[in-house]
Amino acid sequence: MEASRAIQILERQRETGRQLQNVEMFSPEFKKWSRDTEIAIERIFSTESRNISDFNDISYSLSVFTTGTPDAEFQRAYVRGLEEADAVLASMVNEIREYSAGEPNEDPIADSLNLVERICLRFHAAARQLRSRHAERTTIEIEDEYDVQDLLHGFLRLHFDDIRAEEWTPSYAGRSSRVDFLLKNEGIIVETKKTRASLSAGKLGEELIVDRARYDVHPDCETLVCFVYDPEGRIGNPVGLERDLEAHSGDLKVRVIVAPKS
Repeated sequence: MEASRAIQILERQRETGRQLQNVEMFSPEFKKWSRDTEIAIERIFSTESRNISDFNDISYSLSVFTTGTPDAEFQRAYVRGLEEADAVLASMVNEIREYSAGEPNEDPIADSLNLVERICLRFHAAARQLRSRHAERTTIEIEDEYDVQDLLHGFLRLHFDDIRAEEWTPSYAGRSSRVDFLLKNEGIIVETKKTRASLSAGKLGEELIVDRARYDVHPDCETLVCFVYDPEGRIGNPVGLERDLEAHSGDLKVRVIVAPKS
């Protein structure tokens, strides 16, 4: 990721964190900010870096308290945690500015993955916009996975030249299947799913685990992006599903994106 982009993301998280000082502690907004910041740090540095450890070690609560401890003390501890987080993020910004000077910042593969992620995250907004056509002209309706694939293919074409749809995968467990999209030059496979009444979160997770194992032996796949389009909000805990499926011991890098989340 380019240094300028990394700094922009961290500064955005700093500003959001400062605004949370006026929000009730441990609110949904705080939980989202904490997760978004953790992911940003992992993407900018790495999952094994000191940076992510420093952020995760921040406490937003009292270490010692009794039943008589007033609520104001908990709120002060929460604000102190946010202030410490701001200082840690500021240090990361300074680290990037100081140590990236004069060094190449561009990682084409990482930038391509970030682009695919943004397309998936903004997919619902684009699909919703297409419903409002001039003079009520006909438009695409996203009713099943094939509709998701068709629209996503168009979005990918805006940014990638070599998109191979439905390449056959090597045989896995006696079966072979097709890839939704292979970005061959980037080593990225994009697999799409669309939630429906007959597809529970548990069954969806099982399908994605099988996909992950299958693509782990694909010769052109270095990164698997599983895009789960959930316009009706059928998945109760999308963040949990993403984290569970991204955590595995193989060499394949996996990114699971459930969108929209609300």
